Amino acid sequence: MIRQPVVAGSFYQSNVRYLLDSIEDAFKSSSGFGEIPTLSRFKYKDSMLTGILVPHAGYMYSGAVASNSYAELALDGFPDTFVILCPNHTGLGDPLSVFSEGEWVTPLGHVSVDEIFSKELINNSKFASSNFEAHMQEHSIEVQLPFLQYFSKDFKIVPICMGVQDSAFVDDILDAIIKAQDVTGRDIRVIASSDLSHFNNQKIAENLDNLILEDIKNMDSLKLLSDVKSNNITMCGYAPAMVAINYSKIKGEGISKVLKYSTSGNVTHDYNSVVGYGSAIFK
Repeated sequence: MIRQPVVAGSFYQSNVRYLLDSIEDAFKSSSGFGEIPTLSRFKYKDSMLTGILVPHAGYMYSGAVASNSYAELALDGFPDTFVILCPNHTGLGDPLSVFSEGEWVTPLGHVSVDEIFSKELINNSKFASSNFEAHMQEHSIEVQLPFLQYFSKDFKIVPICMGVQDSAFVDDILDAIIKAQDVTGRDIRVIASSDLSHFNNQKIAENLDNLILEDIKNMDSLKLLSDVKSNNITMCGYAPAMVAINYSKIKGEGISKVLKYSTSGNVTHDYNSVVGYGSAIFK
């Protein structure tokens, strides 16, 4: 299965030169990392990072925020495989849809799916299935790929779209990821694709998003889920964030760092209805 780009030309530039320029501008932005990092060539088995949290809006809105996480990822060195988890904005597909074979295409080229890892993951999950429909119009993994391709073409991906975001599905997919990693021996990083609160005014958005970011700092996935539910926070990818937190606790040091927070209002200067964006790393 070849997954063609569906948001090139809208969420990010479709022209290769303009796309590369926009990624570099994101890194150099005042809300970005501040400079263009260099991909580490050290042996990635010694990596400190287990994963990252990144937003998935159009690059003009959230690209600078995302660049902070991608800079740390590049400086840490790339793994064999990125397991990329996202929410399901379209409602298509299965509750836990894995794009299990083939390639994803962006203006910067093709990215291969890690078919061996995907098969092991599905075999070890009660809920995951091989399903392409959930991914065909979903933007929240596609927008991550050019940031990765900017640094290297030597990696594979496991795209996972979470249509159900509850503790049972988080625990199941986490267990399946770890078992697949143990069987395949892959070095992986988990990428959790999520925007924060949606369509509140700036003050309310900051208050709600600060709850989420504090939970991420504290590595408290259950409180994150509780805060999302009890405060009706419209964070779209809270389950992917929970997976990244819990994976770090098992495979890493169990610590995180929130790198940057901003909103769409800081770009458009319309503070009446904003979307929050956060970047974080997990070790």
